[in-house]
Amino acid sequence: MNLRLPSLQQVALPLALLSCFAALPASAEKVQNPNALLENIDVVERLGETVPLDLEFRDENGQPVKLGDYFKGDKPVLLNLGYYKCPMLCNMVLNGMVGGLQELSWVAGDEFRIVTVSIDPREGPKLAREKKATYIKQLGKPKAAKGWHFLTGRRESIKALAAAVGFGYEYDTNRMEYAHGASIFFLSPTGKITRYLYGIEYEAKQLRLALVEAGEGTVGNAIDRFLLRCYHYDPHSRKYGVYVWGVMRAGGLLTFSFIAIMLFVFWRRERRRGYGAISADPDTTRASTPGGV
Repeated sequence: MNLRLPSLQQVALPLALLSCFAALPASAEKVQNPNALLENIDVVERLGETVPLDLEFRDENGQPVKLGDYFKGDKPVLLNLGYYKCPMLCNMVLNGMVGGLQELSWVAGDEFRIVTVSIDPREGPKLAREKKATYIKQLGKPKAAKGWHFLTGRRESIKALAAAVGFGYEYDTNRMEYAHGASIFFLSPTGKITRYLYGIEYEAKQLRLALVEAGEGTVGNAIDRFLLRCYHYDPHSRKYGVYVWGVMRAGGLLTFSFIAIMLFVFWRRERRRGYGAISADPDTTRASTPGGV
């Protein structure tokens, strides 16, 4: 009998979530209900909605910024929420992002932007700056520092942003940690939510397709947009997969274009042959003309 072992992601994510509750005290009078916490950390997709761009935060240098500063109409944005002192899951999500971004030929700041926001209002720019330095070094693309922004903010702004993208989280007073899910968000250059990806591993192909979709024509080339027609986001697997009808339509379009080009080339060739036959013997042409010498 062949046994199929679960993947790393299938094992690691449940363990990371369960670790949030594994060491809860035994006293039922003081313990938060783990089930109640889990119910409040769902991700509710709000595709097509626009995040509030007037929300105020501080960047890793302590400068006041608005969320809209990163949505200038020219580049899509990869957004993720977590917190910088998170002992496990946040780091796993960031590590997964970096793993995919390392294989992506695009660089944050050139083709797209990344915005990482802490959900803990107690965290400040110093922590954000340290976290940014760690992950820019791990990414191995120094130029990405200009396009990956680590923000902190007040509770009101954090909650408003989390609610806008449907990111549920709860503070566990027993463990003094936040319970939350594992997901990242893709937004258009104007702040419209276009796609959610889940888990702790993000393949370069998945990131690229999500960014092309979010870019709405501002990122990627004709091949990228063609590939997006052949791949379809599957809500069950929560990934982009081959879209059969898209491939058939694309194949039909290519076949039609090829036939049309061949017919045009054949028509041009025959037309040139016709003109060549008429002008091949000018003396014969003049002799057959009335009044010719």
